[in-house]
Amino acid sequence: MAAAPLTAAERASRVKLMIFDVDGVLTDGSLMFTAEGDYMKPFNSMDGYGLNLLRKAGIETAIITGRHSEIVVRRAQELKISHVHQGAANKAVVFAELLRATGHTPDVCGYMGDDWPDLGVMVQCGFAAAPANSHPEVIARAHWVSQARGGHGAAREVCEVLLRAQHRYDEMLALALGAPGA
Repeated sequence: MAAAPLTAAERASRVKLMIFDVDGVLTDGSLMFTAEGDYMKPFNSMDGYGLNLLRKAGIETAIITGRHSEIVVRRAQELKISHVHQGAANKAVVFAELLRATGHTPDVCGYMGDDWPDLGVMVQCGFAAAPANSHPEVIARAHWVSQARGGHGAAREVCEVLLRAQHRYDEMLALALGAPGA
């Protein structure tokens, strides 16, 4: 008899490394260009706080993105994300390199993506997540889909799902409340 497939919560409980795409996940996917040709990306502070919570709970975070931007470097530094891979033409190849660098196996990795370039990583990870406004092919392959749109709280939602699945949510909340002994 075959074992029942793992639930999203069971998959989330195993995650040691959570990887995020940027455009459409940590941002809403908008690119705002200046007259000089520079562009800006709006990041959500609650999403950023969620990534900080993961780090505090001992879950590593990483970024794999197809674009290259100094804005992403700056945001990753603020959030203390140690694994940042930009300009990834083939995200699955970069994922393999990240696995070698960290020593993790795919089953303990999570990935949140929103479009076709993310599929090669999502289908390998133990936990695949997608923002609510992701492409239908991505949603079809995700183990979990947020209620929020990319750049508008989707990353925070997935961070809280991981914390709850790993029984760390209450501990992190107690720290935020300044509870004694927390």
